[in-house]
Amino acid sequence: MTVTARVWALHLGLIAVLFALHFVLPAYHHGNLARIMVLATYAIGYNVLFGYTGLLSLGHALFFAAGMYGMGLAVSHAGLSPAVALCVGVLAGALVSFALALLALRTSGVAFMIVTLMFAQAGYLTILYFGEWTRGDEGFVIQAADRVLWGFDLSDPANRYFAALTLFAVCLLVSLRLVRRPFGRTLIAIRENEERVRMLGYDTWAHKMGAMVISGTISAAAGAAYGILFGYVGASFAAVPHSILPLLYVLLGGAGTILGPFVGALFMFYLIDLASGITTAHMLIAGVVLVLLTLFAPQGLMGELRRRLWKGLP
Repeated sequence: MTVTARVWALHLGLIAVLFALHFVLPAYHHGNLARIMVLATYAIGYNVLFGYTGLLSLGHALFFAAGMYGMGLAVSHAGLSPAVALCVGVLAGALVSFALALLALRTSGVAFMIVTLMFAQAGYLTILYFGEWTRGDEGFVIQAADRVLWGFDLSDPANRYFAALTLFAVCLLVSLRLVRRPFGRTLIAIRENEERVRMLGYDTWAHKMGAMVISGTISAAAGAAYGILFGYVGASFAAVPHSILPLLYVLLGGAGTILGPFVGALFMFYLIDLASGITTAHMLIAGVVLVLLTLFAPQGLMGELRRRLWKGLP
């Protein structure tokens, strides 16, 4: 079997396993896995920018919230159909990421982190300021009647699971295809040595712009899907902690690996879930485990797998 065939077999195999799990998982874990797949999609978007391009953003909640509120406001205030509202949410994320890229990419390093953080905080405060429309911290519920997409009721657990799986599978395969194309290879080269890439004649600014728009669009798709699948739109999804989550998922799973975001999201979700069943100080347990992983698996779980067993793992 060729390397390419092995790579595609691995990723398609994961999708097949997730499909099969729908039929065997108990209700609690079935619902959890649907949520994890949407959050993993959010982390896939983050991984394009951080893992493959080397740009550390602290403001990705802005894109997630843009997709979520773009969809939610389109349904609740404009009366648009769920399908159109989802497109509005994804488009909102793409436009916000493009606008932010125009400003943030004028900086680099720590300055880039600060600029993305500031704009994300500005987005969060904007949501609170227009509370008449957004309902501020309280948020608002997407009614069940507005969660019927092409005849499928997304409030039904089975339909919700398959919708989350479809979104995750599409974004996973798109990201895999992306990083194996010349554009993706150039992003990796920029991460490793941007000056050398520029000397070779590549327009690094345009590539970073493309990476940021792709990253923001995928994150917005996750936000829009989260809102319609779970029926809630709230300002907490635009707050700074929600920008840290995809960073943790990517670091734990393995930055610059296709499966890293899913593995990190799965691990982090159940780590907190299990720790909260032991003590109210569950974040202390989670923090200790994260420190240990950082010490003994600095490249993340999939990164260590690539280092030890499969050098060609994308």
